[in-house]
Amino acid sequence: MPAGGCFCNKIRVNFTGEPNAHLLCHCLDCRKISGGNYSNNVVVPEDSFKCEGTISNKCAVLCCTGKPKEITKQADSGKKITSHFCSDCGTTLFRTGESFPGAIILKAGVLDDPQWANQNKPKGELYAPERVSWVAALDDVAQIDGMPS
Repeated sequence: MPAGGCFCNKIRVNFTGEPNAHLLCHCLDCRKISGGNYSNNVVVPEDSFKCEGTISNKCAVLCCTGKPKEITKQADSGKKITSHFCSDCGTTLFRTGESFPGAIILKAGVLDDPQWANQNKPKGELYAPERVSWVAALDDVAQIDGMPS
């Protein structure tokens, strides 16, 4: 079972089963929320999480031992997205939103196993035309112009 947590480890997350998708995203929102040139996202079904703490009324099936803080905004897609982050260290752990109903967008960098990313190549890149010019496209993965409908 992949598991992880924030930088200070006060909030823990995990999931069971296979993810719905593994995608990089090059939109400006993801750049800002990750602090990098793109974000590495694992899309998992809500029901693959078990809850040990209260996240919010909207997201009651996540497995967290702490209580992330939330911020909601209109994403580049035009739909609302909520970032769930540690109020102590600031790590964004996951996002929820209208573009991914019934799913959680887990930030792959919070996973404890450093080999998880090596063993699970993303299957696509969202907002590919917005990729930073010196970041190469991944070979043999879908290059998607925006957010899938």
